Amino acid sequence: MLTLIKNTTIVNEGKIFRSDLLIENDKIKDISENIELQVDYIIDGTDLHLMPGVIDDQVHFREPGLTHKATIYTESKAAIAGGITSFMEMPNTQPQALTQELLEKKYELASNNSLANYSFFMGASNDNLKEVLKTNPKNVAAIKVFMGSSTGNMLVDNKAILEELFSKSKMLIAVHCEDEKTIENNTHLARKKYGEHVPISEHSNIRSEEACFKSSSLAVKLAKKHNTRLHLFHISTEKEIDLLDKKMPIGEKRITAEVCIHHLWFDQNDYAKKGTLIKWNPSVKKSSDKEALFQAMLDDKLDVIATDHAPHTLNEKNNTYFKAPSGGPLVQHALPVMLEFFNSKKIKLEKIVEKMCHNPAICFKIINRGFIRKGYYADLVLVDLKKPWKVKKSNILYKCGWSPFEGQIFSSYITHTFINGHLAYQNGKFNEEKKGMRLKFNR
Repeated sequence: MLTLIKNTTIVNEGKIFRSDLLIENDKIKDISENIELQVDYIIDGTDLHLMPGVIDDQVHFREPGLTHKATIYTESKAAIAGGITSFMEMPNTQPQALTQELLEKKYELASNNSLANYSFFMGASNDNLKEVLKTNPKNVAAIKVFMGSSTGNMLVDNKAILEELFSKSKMLIAVHCEDEKTIENNTHLARKKYGEHVPISEHSNIRSEEACFKSSSLAVKLAKKHNTRLHLFHISTEKEIDLLDKKMPIGEKRITAEVCIHHLWFDQNDYAKKGTLIKWNPSVKKSSDKEALFQAMLDDKLDVIATDHAPHTLNEKNNTYFKAPSGGPLVQHALPVMLEFFNSKKIKLEKIVEKMCHNPAICFKIINRGFIRKGYYADLVLVDLKKPWKVKKSNILYKCGWSPFEGQIFSSYITHTFINGHLAYQNGKFNEEKKGMRLKFNR
């Protein structure tokens, strides 16, 4: 099968240039100014920009066990409509992925149902260290540690276990950092003041800067002590930026960090309008934090942009503060958000591609993805930077049926998404004949 994309503008590895691109089966065959040959399918890329597919290193697709909120099928479908061609999913499903057997069952589910490429994290707890250390670094994304408030028994707060995990793991350890004791104290104070009717605006005070920094600084301290490969998920405060390495090539960093879409777009002023729809852990905080995070991302202190896509039903979210769960759906709208920042001249296209495509591939050592290169898998996205559209219920693809961006007009539209050379999405229509592939890692 030969597919030719003609006269497009490629954004890749710090350059923007006009070119044709040839796909043969699942790989990129050629990148050249003028490719002329008989092919099975031609796409006119005039006025469109071609990027590598986005790699989202943190999602919650809720399967198994929480499928009333989402499934691997529904959320991977939303993801490819949003230009995300590969995802890495978290272990806090039901049952939680705390054994190798349970982890492999998730891979089996994905092989049958995921329209995008996939990997999953092995979960750590206070009592499964032996299972964690069995994890195969070549076909599992990383180890996930909740160093803060979490569901069930996935909070790792035993200092001895943390020391052992950081000292013995040969794999990348990815961490959610919020200090449980600080959150408990802040919750007690909020209840004392408001009773059970705590306003959502208190969320950033309960899950505070102090809670984030105390936990993140411990993770960094442990990683430096044991030379552990550490990845800090969803940095949300200006203070935490000081923990990160100064500018250096990402491939040389032992400690990397991620910022999420919602921490770049929303701040605590938005609680008044959005309410519990923007209740996330870690919380959306001050506008000064949002601005500092954006600058740190531009300055390469924050390495990866991700979603932390974590859907809940509207019935669950439309609740009082303590009853409303944290998290929201984002995969369909993450790239449009970043392209909106481009259109407002806050970021260059090359930097978006670096943070959403190249750097996740480098950070996790994903084989032959994240770049537009000959011989790499043809995970590709075509976007029209001058085609406005409005987010509304009729075009939201998440199973939960809502988005914190509902009503937002985005200036850029994703027209085509290729998964391993297969045109899976085109102008609102899907071709589901082929499923995604399991990601492999060069470790």
